[in-house]
Amino acid sequence: MAHKFTRRTLIAGAAASLLPLPALATGVARNNISSFARQHWRDHFETLGKGAIVCDTTSRALHYWNADGTDYRIYPTSVPKTDELTKRGYTEIVRKKVGPSWTPTASQMERFPDWKPVAGGADDNPLGSHAMYLDWPAYLIHGTHDTRKIGRPSSDGCIGLYNEKIAELFAITEIGTQVRLI
Repeated sequence: MAHKFTRRTLIAGAAASLLPLPALATGVARNNISSFARQHWRDHFETLGKGAIVCDTTSRALHYWNADGTDYRIYPTSVPKTDELTKRGYTEIVRKKVGPSWTPTASQMERFPDWKPVAGGADDNPLGSHAMYLDWPAYLIHGTHDTRKIGRPSSDGCIGLYNEKIAELFAITEIGTQVRLI
């Protein structure tokens, strides 16, 4: 069967030739390709202790190492919306909770007076299915039911993971695990 060239097919072909090759091959442009570049715990901590977590707010990735360094995992995350909401430095996991409840902070209530507390286990809970509390007040590593937030600056200070990923991380992370936010 012979193909008949029309003006429309010629214009579409010319437009496609202007696209970069990765976009043409995958249908989408790849952004933030360095997000999952491997890191080494020694770049952040002197020892592993009970384990280590590095939350990289630039690449939007969480890096986890277990206590003996044999288990290394990387997870995509949501990060704080602005630098003002981002706390950086060293902390640790001080508490863990399955089905955490959520209460807006005082600053959130100032900005969003209609926000109300949400019970643990509720479908609309901003903390998702699991939460690991840091020793900084109101800062957590937690899940989210809103999967659109992962890979974006979308939180008021916390690090968010897909619910299935926070459940996995929750199960392998001990209280006292050291954490660094960069």
